[in-house]
Amino acid sequence: MNADLPKAVPTAAGTCPPRRAVVLLSGGLDSATVAAWAIDGGWEVTALSIDYTQRHRCELDAARAVALHLGIVDHVVLPVDLAAFGGSALVDPTIPVPRDRPEEWLAREIPVTYVPARNTVFLALALALAEARGAEAIALGVNSIDYSGYPDCRPEYLDAFRRLAILATKAGVEGRPIEILAPLVELTKAQIVTLGRDLGLDPGLTTSCYDPTPEGRPCGHCDSCRLRAAGFAAAGVVDPRATGG
Repeated sequence: MNADLPKAVPTAAGTCPPRRAVVLLSGGLDSATVAAWAIDGGWEVTALSIDYTQRHRCELDAARAVALHLGIVDHVVLPVDLAAFGGSALVDPTIPVPRDRPEEWLAREIPVTYVPARNTVFLALALALAEARGAEAIALGVNSIDYSGYPDCRPEYLDAFRRLAILATKAGVEGRPIEILAPLVELTKAQIVTLGRDLGLDPGLTTSCYDPTPEGRPCGHCDSCRLRAAGFAAAGVVDPRATGG
């Protein structure tokens, strides 16, 4: 995995013009880390958060808090009602969120928290926003190491979308393809925690829980909570979200 940002090309005057990236910012730890990573690399960031009527809609408040924390001014929160389709525990409250699943199951099967084609929908919207903003890249926090149960988090999926982005956009056809950056795709959760810390991200602003309490506190039992807890423990970092900090 190469986490280095693509470098801006100096102009004739020797200065590097700013580059813009659209970051898919859910409010979770991974996407917040990617936003901090992009800013640290010199990108001007447009954040895109999707209100897809998810049961853990407190993540939208977290996304707003992270954007404010990182100084992101251009933050688009877009409503897309995926609950109208159903098919996932994250958008259908009648489907229970799995709790305390054995660790060996996490990468063995696609869980009911998979939202049908969610990342494809989100990336398509980010691609449209990137063209509208004149952005040169889209960055997202997908990860295939600690949690490979989702088919739309795999490197081969990202490669396929890169090809689509070239074929399906004016920018791509004209020879200015929009890059798809996934700097965390091959990092462990512990490495993501460490990277966020090194970038100055406040993890207490983020939320990862699929089934939070009405007050927005993490349940501590869903797959996402358990993976997050294991990552912080392996990194030797205290998670302020879990401790109430």
